[in-house]
Amino acid sequence: MSNKLTSMIERYDEIIAKLQSLFIPVFLLFLRLWVAWVFFNSGLVKIASWESTLYLFEYEYVVPILPWELAAYMGTAAELILPVFLALGLFTRPMAAVLFVFNITAVISYPLLWERGFFDHQLWGLMILVVVVWGAGPLSLDKWLKQKVSA
Repeated sequence: MSNKLTSMIERYDEIIAKLQSLFIPVFLLFLRLWVAWVFFNSGLVKIASWESTLYLFEYEYVVPILPWELAAYMGTAAELILPVFLALGLFTRPMAAVLFVFNITAVISYPLLWERGFFDHQLWGLMILVVVVWGAGPLSLDKWLKQKVSA
């Protein structure tokens, strides 16, 4: 009986390992692409209505430490540049870490987010943290570059 149970457990472990080897790379890619899409689109909106963006940074957002105009340029640049690295899986962990700090800064800087959209930022923050901890996964330029360098 114990041999049969042991055999069943081993088979179960093999099935789970195969599922994980398929699921985890796709899951990490999904997380990277979703977060990249959200932040990149936000950057495009800021550029498309630049005067409104400047107004918001001057009168609505309360970005700590930085002058509002510098914060507007840096925030927009971050939303346009960091997602590209994240989507490609290039320098993923440091770029995701910077995006995580950016996300926290956005929540701190815009008091209305506590009433509307706070859940979204929590979700994105969690998704970004998963990428910071696990890395980009095998479907990334990081993995490809690592293979080229070690070959």
